[in-house]
This record gives sequence, structure tokens and C-alpha cells, in this order.
Amino acid sequence: MASENSISALPAPAHPMANAGYGKRAAPGEPGQTRRSPDFGHLPLREAYVAAFVDRLPEGAAMDVKSLAKVLPLYGQQAVGSALNALSRAGHLRRVRQLAETGDTGTRWVFRTYWSRVARDDEWWTRFLTGDGAGGLDDPALPAAPGVPVPPPVATRSTAYQALAQLGRIDGRLTLSAADCAALADLAAPWFERGVTLDRFTCALTSGLPGVVHAPRALLGRRLRDKLPPEAAPDLTPAPAPGPRPAPGPAHGLRRTIVECTECGVPGRPQALPGGLCRACAARERPSGPSVTATADVAPDVRRHVSRIRAAIATRRGQVGASEPGLLFSR
Repeated sequence: MASENSISALPAPAHPMANAGYGKRAAPGEPGQTRRSPDFGHLPLREAYVAAFVDRLPEGAAMDVKSLAKVLPLYGQQAVGSALNALSRAGHLRRVRQLAETGDTGTRWVFRTYWSRVARDDEWWTRFLTGDGAGGLDDPALPAAPGVPVPPPVATRSTAYQALAQLGRIDGRLTLSAADCAALADLAAPWFERGVTLDRFTCALTSGLPGVVHAPRALLGRRLRDKLPPEAAPDLTPAPAPGPRPAPGPAHGLRRTIVECTECGVPGRPQALPGGLCRACAARERPSGPSVTATADVAPDVRRHVSRIRAAIATRRGQVGASEPGLLFSR
């Protein structure tokens, strides 16, 4: 054919992988379950270009703006960030943080980007991210370092550290430094040793705060001491015989999922972030049209690169009823 396959026009440098447990995750019914070519023809050129690249990335690939901008020659970080916001509004991605197990009882927050090559509405994303959708969230626990057992006391202290670190994201008045979290972890660990859930722990420390908190470390230290729940009375009921370990599922290895604004990272319920954006960021964003133009200040190789993509799109759209696997913008 005279037209060039659009995918071949996309850059193909080595893309970095995120740390274990982080990065790209495919939503249900996505690549691996179907070989059908993706259709991003409903998107403006810039967003379609970024979507096609992200769609080809493997599970666990880095999805931060800086990493993507390094391997996309046509756009800088600001343009890539705007494109990701547009893809979020269009229903192709959501950014989340999830509390995942790291060992016997240890947990940590991991940050992931769920990708859907099919545009999904807010209702679908809400069902999926709350565990009510088909397939649900089935990520297993994060693997511990090979050959290194995780002692329960150390794991509990790690859980306490992470729980303290996330307080500042929930309420800015309780923002702590790394040194603050380390110093308070020994006070927080007994809470989890006594069976307190993360939600109960967070509520106890964030409720009834004064309007201004001048010393969050001191205030939290006082609350951790004064509000420490009593030890549970011993249970004299004989323990049941151990059964088979359940397979990883929505309630195993993944205790909580919090959606984040694609632009600024502010956390919230899925219903509070329509299009994956908080209210402030949604107000700043405006739908963008094709964002690459062949002006005199654009390098010749970039102009040729864009021209090939535009020609492929125009040619493909003119082939009514044609079915050609492998073309990016098949209709």
C-alpha cells in the first residue's frame, strides 16, 4: 500500500519499567485477551499518538509523565501531561494508589495506572475500581525479597510508617517528614498489633483537628499515646483446622484502592473524580484539537514524521468498509 502503517511511525526506544508492583496495569478485556487492533481514531492527533504508544507498553511499564516524555520525540512533559489528562477524560486510563501486602503482615502504598484501550465511562471505572466490575481488582500481594523472611514486628512497624506517611495526603495539616514518620512508627505499630484497621487508625488521628496545626509530629505523638486502644482479651475458643490458602482475589493482598487525580494526584472516591480529574484540574483543562502543526520552527524530520501519521489517518479513513488488521486507526 502507498500509506504507511501508523504504528511503524511511532517511536520504539526501550521504555523503562516501574518498580515491582507499580506502573501500567491493563483493565479487564484488554491486550492479552484480544488481538484486535486498537481504534483511537476518535481522539485528536496528539492524544491518539500517545494512546498508541501506551497501548503497546507491557504490564508494569513506567507511566509517569517524565518517563513517557523521554521516549516520545514529538512532545515535552507538559504536552504529554495534557495528553494523559485528555485520555483520562476520554475514559482510557485512571491513576490509583493501592495498599498491597509486602510480606507476612507488611503493607505499602503502590501507585498504578490502569489502562483501557476501549474508552470507558465513569460508571464502569467506578464499578471496576471498587471491586464490583467484571474481573475486579485481582492483583496479588507484592512478593517479598527472595530468601528473606519478613519478621512480623518489622512488618508491623513498616505498616505503621506507611500509615503515618499517607496522613499528609489525606489532610495537609498532618504532613510529616521521613524523620517524623520513623520517630512515630514505634508509637503507631502497637495499634496494628492490636488489630486496628487502616481506616480506623486514620480516622482516630484525623478527626477533630484544630484549624491550624503548628506541630503535627507532637500532636500525632500525643494522639497515638492517648487513643491507643486496649489489647484484645484472649480468645479461648479452639482455633479451627487450617484450610487451603485462598487464591488472590479482590479481598486478598489488596486492602484498599484510592483513585487519584491524573493531573495533580489528589486522592478521592471514584465518584468525586469524574473523568479521573479533580474539580480544580478539570476546570483548568480544555479539550484540545490536533496539537502538532508543521510550522517553520519545527525540525524537518519532525514535520515529515507528522505528515506520515496524518497521511496514514487520512488514507485509512477514506477506506470505507475496509478491514486491515495491524492498522492503528482502523474504523
